[in-house]
Amino acid sequence: MVRNPSNRAQFRPGDHDAEHFLLTTVVGSYPKPTWLNTVKELSEDPDAAFDDADLAEAYDDAARVITREHERAGLDTVVDGEMRREEMVEYFAHRIPGYEFNGPVKVWGHNYFDKPSVVSEVEYDDPWLLDEFEFAADVATRPVKVPITGPYTLARWSFNEAYDDTAALAYDLANLVNEEIKGLVDAGARYVQIDEPALATTPDDHHIVGESMERIVDGVPEDVRICLHVCYGDYSRIYPEINDFPIDEFDVELCNDGYEQIDVFRAPEFEPDLALGVVDVHDPEVESVAEIKGNIRQGLEVVSPDRLTVSPDCGVKLLPREVAYQKIANMVQAAREVEAELDAGEIEVAAPKS
Repeated sequence: MVRNPSNRAQFRPGDHDAEHFLLTTVVGSYPKPTWLNTVKELSEDPDAAFDDADLAEAYDDAARVITREHERAGLDTVVDGEMRREEMVEYFAHRIPGYEFNGPVKVWGHNYFDKPSVVSEVEYDDPWLLDEFEFAADVATRPVKVPITGPYTLARWSFNEAYDDTAALAYDLANLVNEEIKGLVDAGARYVQIDEPALATTPDDHHIVGESMERIVDGVPEDVRICLHVCYGDYSRIYPEINDFPIDEFDVELCNDGYEQIDVFRAPEFEPDLALGVVDVHDPEVESVAEIKGNIRQGLEVVSPDRLTVSPDCGVKLLPREVAYQKIANMVQAAREVEAELDAGEIEVAAPKS
C-alpha cells in the first residue's frame, strides 16, 4: 500500500542535467563540531559566564555549518545533522508530557543510557522539531529532510509504567507523531523519515509498526514523502510485510554486511521506493567512488533507477567528521557517475521497470 512514490520528483534539482536521477540524502545524524561539545560543557559550568542564549546561538551556528557542509558534498536533500539532539529517544521524551527521567541505566559495557519512563498518558504539548526545521530550511538552498524517532522505538526503549502493553503506548505516540508532522508540513516540510531501529531486534512486532504508520500518515498530504528507516536485523522477518505499510520509501542498512540480504527484497516485488545504504557508517575507511558505484548497482537489482535513493547505511555521527564528509562526497559523485552510465546505456538494470 505504497502512498505516492512519484513525489520524489520534487527533490530533483533544477540544474540536474542527467536523464536519470538517483536521489541522494543522509539518514540524519552527523558528527558535531568539536567546539560545540566545549560550548555545552561551558553551559553546564555555573562559574562560566555562559547562558542559555549563548548555547542557543552555538546550536544555530553548528546547524548552519553542517547544513552547508551537506550542500557542499552535493546532496539533493539535506539535514542539519541533528546538532540539537544528543540521543534519539531522550530528545523526544523530554518534550512529551507523560514521560519522566529517573536516572541512567547501564546498557552494555560501561555505557549508560538515560532511559525514560512513561508514567502517565502521553500528550502533545509544544512542537518538537519546528524550530529545528525552520532554521535548517532557512539556511539551506536544497530541500530539508526531517528525521523523527518512530513511536515503536520511543515505546520499546522506554520503561512503560502507564500502558497495558507496548502496542497501546506506540499507538498513542503515533498519534502525537502525526500531530507533529502536520505542523511541520504546514511549515513547509516535504520529506519526513521515521526511524524505527527497535524493529530490528523485535521483528515479530512489525504489525505494531504498520498500524503506527497508518496513524502517522493520517491526513498527511501525498506530496509529502514519508520514509521508514530500519537499520540492521534480519529483514526477511519484516519483508514482504512492509509492502503493506503506508510509506513512500523504505531505507535499509545493507552495506555493512556486504549486501548479503539484498535478495530478500527481490521477491515478491518491492513496492515502495528503496533508499539503499551504500557506505558503511561503522568503518572509518572511506570507500572509493568505484566501490560505491558497485554498491549502488546492488540497488538496481531491486528497483529501477527512478525508485532508488542513495544514502549512508545509517547516521554517521560516530565517524570522524572529515571521514563522514568524504564518504558522503564520494557517495554523491558515485551516484552522478552511475546516472551518466545509465544515460549512456552502459548499465543493465535487472529490476522490474516502474
